[in-house]
Amino acid sequence: MAHSSTLSEILKIIKGLYDIDPGSIDPNQSLATFGLDSLLLAELIFAIEDHFHISYPESRMHVQTLDELVQAVDETRALESVV
Repeated sequence: MAHSSTLSEILKIIKGLYDIDPGSIDPNQSLATFGLDSLLLAELIFAIEDHFHISYPESRMHVQTLDELVQAVDETRALESVV
């Protein structure tokens, strides 16, 4: 359940930053398919950190798909809520 909520929020962030239609994004496709290279991914991660008030782990910076990104955000949120 949290996963779909996180996915929805990240899709809104992507729409706001890059004007990419959320309906056109397959969470299992490579982010590069949607034009998100490493620099744009870094920008997206900064926006995600601000939105969710988390510190995204450097060890997860090389995610390839939106689904992997959502998983990393959910894991980070869970860990940070315990602290």
